[in-house]
Amino acid sequence: MCKKLNMLLRPLLLLILVIGCAKKGSITGGPKDETPPVFVRALPPNFSTNFNKDEIRIYFDEYVKLDNPQNQIIVSPPMDPKPTVTPLGGASKYIKIKFLDTLLENTTYSINFGESVTDNNEGNPYPFFRYVFSTGDFLDSLSIKGTVADAMQKEADSYITVALYEIDENYSDSLVYQTVPRYITNTLDSISFDLYNLKEGKFKLIALKDVANNYTYEPKQDKIGFYEEIITLPEDTAKVFNINVFKEVLDFKALRPKQVSKNEFVFPFEGNADSMKIRLLGTAPDNFETRVFPDKETDTLHYWFKPFFEADSLIFEVTNSKNYRDTLITRFKDQYKDSLKLSTKVSSALPLNENFIFSASTPLDSINEKLITFTDKDTLDVPFSVQIDRAKNEAELIFEKTENNTYSMQFLPEAIKDFVGNINDTIKFNFRTGKLADYGTIFLTLQNVDTYPVLVQLTNEKEEVISEKISKNQETLVFDYLNPAKYYIRVILDSNANGKWDTGNFLKGIQPEVIRYYPDVVDVRANWELKQTFILE
Repeated sequence: MCKKLNMLLRPLLLLILVIGCAKKGSITGGPKDETPPVFVRALPPNFSTNFNKDEIRIYFDEYVKLDNPQNQIIVSPPMDPKPTVTPLGGASKYIKIKFLDTLLENTTYSINFGESVTDNNEGNPYPFFRYVFSTGDFLDSLSIKGTVADAMQKEADSYITVALYEIDENYSDSLVYQTVPRYITNTLDSISFDLYNLKEGKFKLIALKDVANNYTYEPKQDKIGFYEEIITLPEDTAKVFNINVFKEVLDFKALRPKQVSKNEFVFPFEGNADSMKIRLLGTAPDNFETRVFPDKETDTLHYWFKPFFEADSLIFEVTNSKNYRDTLITRFKDQYKDSLKLSTKVSSALPLNENFIFSASTPLDSINEKLITFTDKDTLDVPFSVQIDRAKNEAELIFEKTENNTYSMQFLPEAIKDFVGNINDTIKFNFRTGKLADYGTIFLTLQNVDTYPVLVQLTNEKEEVISEKISKNQETLVFDYLNPAKYYIRVILDSNANGKWDTGNFLKGIQPEVIRYYPDVVDVRANWELKQTFILE
């Protein structure tokens, strides 16, 4: 009996042991929900005609929420004030749109939701849902499409507004500054656009990086692009329209100056300085002198003067080469005098093809090379000379560099004198040069350079210019002493041969100069030579 009982219990004990030793785990909820919400119905129905309501409700099969509705939802034609759209910050099985503006007669409206409609749990978007209605007897059904690029940058910004202005008896190009367009859409996070439910007619096509999201052009902060020809619908519906957006150079304007130290004013300005000149009006000492140079970071001129004199306020006349003239008044008082400080942007190894450059916080006036010691890593004296560039307020140390060396430069007291009489205390700079093997080289061969000069720029991944060369024919350009990194190559077609890239101007109908990007990222490695061919199209 015991033997039979033992035989019966043994399988039961084994089963208990297996269950007890099984790996513990949490209960899962099954596969992740990747199904977007489903549109059920709308009141009034989508694609309604003779629409006369002030509210729309759009129902879905589950709870939805709105993601980034400010940028994603576009109502075309625009309304002022904009309609309210809910839910915001919550979830609901329907979206409610409440109109606060009177609807235009016999007009087709399109509400584009982009990818803003998502389910409440997983955020799965219901992509590119559109609600369309007409206040007239029929729906306009024409459409156009195209792409938006940036005239300067390799990649275009996201959320570019694309607009159509109707060409009628009231149209002028200046409308973009104060009037919302007839139709609008948005590129969202792509470069392509589509405009639907358009009527027959003639239109001007505009693209805006609309920072304020108000559908009007504000040159101080917005980029603009335009299609040069007038678009005629329905004839042009089959075309693909390509627009380059650009930042215009503002018209020059001198802003109010500010005294920032005993002997210095700063003169901010907008636009291009164009040989900006500053002249003090009124009485000044007979030995009055000035020194003016641009700020390295901002649109500002530094205006230094000596000697100091007493006055409650000063009047300045500002002119430039474009016949600009303005009179500016600013307060004037005794302040602390600025001290002389030196700085340099050399933070790592000095390239073997560049000189050491330093600048000052006050205008450099003279440098006594006899009070400067300059030695290498073996503490041997290195022959040198120093040249002052007063227009930039910087100085250049010129010497014969050797690779893999360390240098020490010491300014003894009174080696440097500035414009207002300051002299230096002891100042020391240490820097080094790298080995030739630390750098890489790009040999770039250009083809199809036969119309006008081109500017060839090598940029880093932030699109900051590392090196620039001018080419007037098919040749091989050498970019040497490059730190190992990834680079971009862009070529500016310098159509006016002025040695710089020129942006566009909307009112004058001028497009920016064309830039071609080499299609691949160039990976430069230490002690490598790369040979690349760029065929310009």
